[in-house]
Amino acid sequence: MLNLPHDLYTAAQTRELDRIITEQHDIATSTLMARAGAAALTTIKNHWPQAERLLIVCGTGNNGGDGFDLAKQALEQDYRVVVYQVGDANKLSLETAAARDALLATGAEVHTFKDTLPSTDVIVDAMLGTGINREITGQFKAAIEAINNDKRAPVLSLDSPSGLHSDTGSALGIAVKASITLSFIGLNKGLFTGEGPNYCGTVCFDSLKIPSSIYRELTPIARRVSLENDAAGLAARERTGHKGLYGHLLIIGGDHGMSGAARVAAEAGARVGAGLTSIATRSTHGPLLNLVRPELMCHGVEHADDLDPFLRPANALTIGPGLGQGEWGASLFQKAVDSKLPLVVDADALNLLSKNPQRHDQWILTPHPGEAARLLGCSSAEIQADRFAAVKELQNRYGGIIVLKGSGTLIYNGEAPTRLSTWGNPGMGSGGMGDVLAGVIGGLLAQHFPLMDAACVGVTLHGMAGNKAAEKDGERGMLAMDLMPHLRHLSNLIY
Repeated sequence: MLNLPHDLYTAAQTRELDRIITEQHDIATSTLMARAGAAALTTIKNHWPQAERLLIVCGTGNNGGDGFDLAKQALEQDYRVVVYQVGDANKLSLETAAARDALLATGAEVHTFKDTLPSTDVIVDAMLGTGINREITGQFKAAIEAINNDKRAPVLSLDSPSGLHSDTGSALGIAVKASITLSFIGLNKGLFTGEGPNYCGTVCFDSLKIPSSIYRELTPIARRVSLENDAAGLAARERTGHKGLYGHLLIIGGDHGMSGAARVAAEAGARVGAGLTSIATRSTHGPLLNLVRPELMCHGVEHADDLDPFLRPANALTIGPGLGQGEWGASLFQKAVDSKLPLVVDADALNLLSKNPQRHDQWILTPHPGEAARLLGCSSAEIQADRFAAVKELQNRYGGIIVLKGSGTLIYNGEAPTRLSTWGNPGMGSGGMGDVLAGVIGGLLAQHFPLMDAACVGVTLHGMAGNKAAEKDGERGMLAMDLMPHLRHLSNLIY
């Protein structure tokens, strides 16, 4: 995804881009279809160079027109092409009908889809594209089932996998499981969050050679995070720098039996460059933590007032890792909030917040879908059904910055565009990974990063470190501590 555009759009916005292109820049829809067909053929050649047979399944809208044009161009280059029509052929859009007629004029056949599909080397899904928002039924459902049941041929979806809601990333009952999704003109936000990554496979992009000035006509609804755009705070340090310049992070957590969570968060904060890192935890944990990581300062606290001498030198807090939801954790949480210091709220601190809601501007909340559901009083399924709506409602209720974790992590501060991370992998679905993220963001806050910058850079470093760990030893069995050397390395790259 390194070469993808950073800006993301809604389906309505991509339709508006299409309108601007055709009406204000005099580029015909037929020209865009021809370019889309050419881009799709190039993608097939690049990814499946041995393919000789193509099966192209076309719908009735302009997505189908892209498929018909692809079929014509592929036949001209001696591919063996079979084309199926799904939907009423009498309801084709004007441009799609013209593309179909041009294909038929070559002597090719367009078959009506029945129940099954023949064997092929590559299946091309050109049925529905973006903009569909109703449950998939009838012939389209049957065609998607037939494509998904073919376990031999890879699938190329044009614009978006058919059946995927391109705004929310939710499957509309059923969706094509693509090997590659080739998006045109504007990337849709739903490709990268919710269920989108499960259906899209690898996402590729082609602008169809439209003028770059067109993109200035619309403000994107979301933007992907990247270190090259967001990490000015990771610039090279002055040669006279010292620990006092790089901040003091205080981690608050580690109730009985959970000291490891606080230790993981603290080391993560130190690995991204915090000058000093302390842990406020149960008194019995201090000696052990000092033994396993002597660079961390560990302070025993049994009551909220015990925090006072450790809050004074700190300039950023992370609270929640291993905190628990008992009286001890609740009293420390409120003490941390009342300190007015920049604050990362994670794990049990989020559960405590859900029981006693309050709103502040100087904090960063980092819920996973289950914690987000408790904060909003709904189910995690409802959160996942529209993550963009959820992150906005969380920010509206609780203020500050919201980091809604999960595949396609979202970051929102109350102003457009929402930020989205495409970094990370399923290997990061293990205990302690959230503690790492909370510590990383806290470490950046300690170094005087603004809240939004700390959230965006922290999420990016965390996801990139997870990818580096997966490249080294694989996804399965990845542990939180596996990210630490990569965090240090990535934090020292100059962007």
